Amino acid sequence: MSEERNIPSNFIKAIINDDLKTNKYLGRIQTRFPPEPNGYLHIGHAKSICLNFGIAKEFGGLTNLRFDDTNPVKEDTEYVDSIKEDVRWLGFQWNDKEKYASDYFDILYMLAEQLIYKGKAYVCELNADEIRQYRGTLTEPGKESPYRNRPVAESLDLFRRMKNGEFKDGSKVLRAKIDMASPNIVMRDPILYRIIGIEDPNEPDMNKRFTAFHHQTGNKWCIYPMYDFTHCISDSIEGVTHSLCTLEFENNRPLYDWVLIELGLYRPQQTEFARLNLNYTILSKRKLLQLVKEGYVDGWDDPRMPTISGFRRRGYTPESIRNFADLIGVAKADSTVDYNLLEFSIRDHLNKTAQRLMAVINPIKLVITNMPDDYEEDIIAINNPENELQGTRQIKFTKEIYIEQDDFMENPSSKFYRLSPGNEVRLRYAYIIKCEKIIKDENGNIQEIQCTYDPDTKSGAGTSNKKVKATIHWVSVKYGLKATIRMYEHLFTKANPDDVEEGQTYLDNLNPNSMKIIENSIIEPHIKNFKKGDKFQFERIGYFCIDIKDSDDDNIVMNRTVTLKDTWAKVKDKL
Repeated sequence: MSEERNIPSNFIKAIINDDLKTNKYLGRIQTRFPPEPNGYLHIGHAKSICLNFGIAKEFGGLTNLRFDDTNPVKEDTEYVDSIKEDVRWLGFQWNDKEKYASDYFDILYMLAEQLIYKGKAYVCELNADEIRQYRGTLTEPGKESPYRNRPVAESLDLFRRMKNGEFKDGSKVLRAKIDMASPNIVMRDPILYRIIGIEDPNEPDMNKRFTAFHHQTGNKWCIYPMYDFTHCISDSIEGVTHSLCTLEFENNRPLYDWVLIELGLYRPQQTEFARLNLNYTILSKRKLLQLVKEGYVDGWDDPRMPTISGFRRRGYTPESIRNFADLIGVAKADSTVDYNLLEFSIRDHLNKTAQRLMAVINPIKLVITNMPDDYEEDIIAINNPENELQGTRQIKFTKEIYIEQDDFMENPSSKFYRLSPGNEVRLRYAYIIKCEKIIKDENGNIQEIQCTYDPDTKSGAGTSNKKVKATIHWVSVKYGLKATIRMYEHLFTKANPDDVEEGQTYLDNLNPNSMKIIENSIIEPHIKNFKKGDKFQFERIGYFCIDIKDSDDDNIVMNRTVTLKDTWAKVKDKL
């Protein structure tokens, strides 16, 4: 028997510890992550991945990656590949080769026939609307299908003909025979198999063969098992010990157990936990697919999307998402998590790991008039004050530099301490300068700020004791590199995007300012030393990364990952 691990408590780990004490599964721990390959994974799936893989790792067990590929009409190998990439990127590796529910289609079909033989399943010819009507309500029992008591031989014959493609999509289903009066609607003769198909142009008799191409099994099958029938049997075949599901499957647990008991199969334990709900976000695959297909976003990996690939492209790290999963914990009741907590997680990680650079998002030219025209000086800058192992770098300081437009005000308010006429500020890592003159164009727009510098005030090496109230960042005009900056905000304007008035949809809450593109920003030349996907803190501005798709040697594109301001820091101690 495995000894109990000293692991931080949550109710699932407590269950596993109890099972280890009683040797329930002979000391084995095996979980699984069973995504449907009908879209890209989102941050809610990340929570499930971290839970399933993390728990197995902590207890010395294994985790299977199994694709629930039971609906070929909605599935694609693109989604399969993206899911595998996301799991690996999060830092996890599945047991052996990835698995597919379709690996077990032959076994599932055989077991479905076994239920028919036992009188526990029957072929029903009610259509979808009729099945819903017969099912009853939460307060009224269901009504038995007129096909419920058809002879076993007849159901078996019809089921085999369904398999052979003799019937059209939707004309017949295989249903379990359980209890139409059950208080749990899930148990009122649920569907086990349905026909999914389109006419096969290669079949001469168009009334006979109906098939839908499956990315793993091709045109072999015309009927496909439902999730509730497939999932429990797949868990059983693979030897899963703890089948961890989100709360919406709690009512399905009796069916999970019923199928395995009726078939006499090994029975894992299904346990439910609360799914992740995140404000200012939608986590419905159907709605995310709509955003992609209708062009509201630029693909599944758009940095505004709550997909794992979107967060990756935006500059999030796997460490930050794993930490976020730990912070929100594992609960039994649904709740909504503040998006600020997710931003706190990435900000906390990047603060420790990201190299600092200086960048000017909205540049305005500044000329230091008491310097020679060809003046250049190597200035030493710290790469990361949180990690001295990252060392320092040299920055070229020149007569002409760029500063942020917001760091200058011609007619400043009393609380504006940055650069203004007659006022002094320090240039980051460099000297104190004083604004002497402003050059404007014929329309009154500022074209150039002229300043003088005090050579005795060099940062860290000067002889002057002069103090100023503000330090601003800068980039050399001569050496700075142009870049395109993408500034991101929430994709939705409301904390609950589904909070709409009559006649509206969640699309009416899309944020028109969710992405702002700024051309001709300036970054210090050290950006050339890095590769796509690398992350930085632009000093005084925020955290950014080099876009992995659109950036190249001739066109630097930076995505803002998160701002510097940490709105969660004030409340994080309440967790």
